[in-house]
Amino acid sequence: MSNIKHNLYALSLGALGVVYGDIGTSPLYTLNTIFTGGKHPVALSADNIFGILSLIFWSLMIIVSFKYVAFIMRADNRGEGGIMALLALVLGKLSDSGGSRRTILILGLFGASLFYGDGVITPAISVLSAVEGLEVASTSLKNYVVPITLVILIGLFFIQRKGTAKVGALFGPIMVVWFLLLGLLGLLSIIHQPQVLNALNPIYAFNYLKSDITIGFLSLGGVVLALTGAEALYADMGHFGKKPIQTAWFYLVLPALVLNYFGQGALLITNPKAIENPFYLLAPHWALYPMVLISTVATIIASQAVISGAFSMTDQAIKLGYAPRMETQHTSEAEIGQIYVPGINWTLMLAVITLVLVFKSSASLASAYGIAVTGTMFITSILAFIVVHKLWGWGIIKGIALISILLFIDGVFFSANLIKVEEGGWLPLSFGLIIFTLMTTWKKGRVILAQRLKREAIDLIPFVNSVTGDSVTYVPGTAVFLTSNPDGVPSALMHNMKHNKVIHEKVIILAVRVLDIPHVSLEERIAYNKINDVFHQITLRFGFIDEPNVPDALFSQQHVILEPFETSFFLSRETLIPKTGSDMSFWREKLFIAMFRNAGSAIPFFKIPPNRVVEIGAQVVL
Repeated sequence: MSNIKHNLYALSLGALGVVYGDIGTSPLYTLNTIFTGGKHPVALSADNIFGILSLIFWSLMIIVSFKYVAFIMRADNRGEGGIMALLALVLGKLSDSGGSRRTILILGLFGASLFYGDGVITPAISVLSAVEGLEVASTSLKNYVVPITLVILIGLFFIQRKGTAKVGALFGPIMVVWFLLLGLLGLLSIIHQPQVLNALNPIYAFNYLKSDITIGFLSLGGVVLALTGAEALYADMGHFGKKPIQTAWFYLVLPALVLNYFGQGALLITNPKAIENPFYLLAPHWALYPMVLISTVATIIASQAVISGAFSMTDQAIKLGYAPRMETQHTSEAEIGQIYVPGINWTLMLAVITLVLVFKSSASLASAYGIAVTGTMFITSILAFIVVHKLWGWGIIKGIALISILLFIDGVFFSANLIKVEEGGWLPLSFGLIIFTLMTTWKKGRVILAQRLKREAIDLIPFVNSVTGDSVTYVPGTAVFLTSNPDGVPSALMHNMKHNKVIHEKVIILAVRVLDIPHVSLEERIAYNKINDVFHQITLRFGFIDEPNVPDALFSQQHVILEPFETSFFLSRETLIPKTGSDMSFWREKLFIAMFRNAGSAIPFFKIPPNRVVEIGAQVVL
């Protein structure tokens, strides 16, 4: 029992450093944004402070505590969470035919695309809001806020290639200190104005919304800032498990956040001028510089979690067939989930730098924040309905009763954030739309390409029967032909026969499948079919979290004895030719061809030794 508790505490500590960085740094800017930011700031009065605090508290309880921690985390894909894992789980329960599958696929991919929009804003607004504490300490430092922020962010992106394995162990303890500090500062302020705790009563939220429905509705666009990072609870479930994340939330993170928000509210009731920066003004003046330091470290940790999440989601999207292969580096020998994707890293860095230079302050940047978050939340609720109905066996009435409540709340928050489109919300939406266009184009293009190749391929069995005996020359060794259609003759095999006039003594027609589950056991990894003494069919199955190491899987199987140094891998490298009147519009054809041409090679992706590979070219008209 003691070992179980020790593991639980250790995993909970780790979850603090990875999962809660985003939502844990939201007190830096949330109340300030609500009362001073955007085109519709809330008037600073005691009644409004009570109403806003009540809204924040009950939003944390309903959206984070109930929806994500208690409910959505049950909808795991064999222990893995996140919108890509949820999408894979849902698609696995829907039939391949019908418009519902296509609709769900589009929704899921759009939700995943919005995650990247959120990933662009989080590092910028978090680090900016932390460094802005220098202005509170000394107004003469105001001009240094943006340059210091840029230096920190650029440094953060440049160290990504080294991985987080070494510094990751420090994240948890630092965030423990951070949350304890949040709670302590809030508690000390509440002691001077204990009546602020009355805002725990939901009647204050109700009365606030009722007093001015328009202002109340618009202020929800600021309240949602307190919820940013809620998706991380679900997305990072596979790294830590449900129980550690739930334990960290209820025992430390939630109490610390509530105390800090209510402490800021108590300060504003006592000193309305503190609205300039209520978070930093909770601390005594002598502690401002240490507060800026630990706040900056906390926001760096929050940014790191979002960046790592973007790497992980990209890796899942590649394996599930929604994105082209990209260079992916594993930064830890012990943790398979710690990866680095250079293309995503530099793209995010340029986008984040642009945001900081354009918006220049966290208050301005908050105007663009929220749309991507609430959009993903809304789509997650839709996907969750399919899970409770198809997988959990809930009846339509029971499922609709619960999901409709969640969808209503998500819809209200999303609608309140739509007013931010003109103020800057267009940016994450545009970024997400670009990612969505790329993902759907790649997916559709791959389907069309597979159909073309299948239609042009010769059936394998008749071909095998025609080349046996004395009709061909056999050479020693094993030839492995990678193909997406194991029942057809790979084009590389046809071209090898045409040009070299030989067939190897052993020929393996190899297909690699990535399933819509995170992991495939070793017992289920290999499907084997012996055609004759020469030709063999092998299908390797991997989960979307597994590393697709083809040589390891192939040489460990017992069906066909292979010698690594006598085995050659034959790959077909297609050159695509656009065609008018195709199943895709011409501009999307051109886009897909450009993506295909620049996609990473299958050789490093499948961990195939380059000196054992023969690539044979072929042209395919789309």
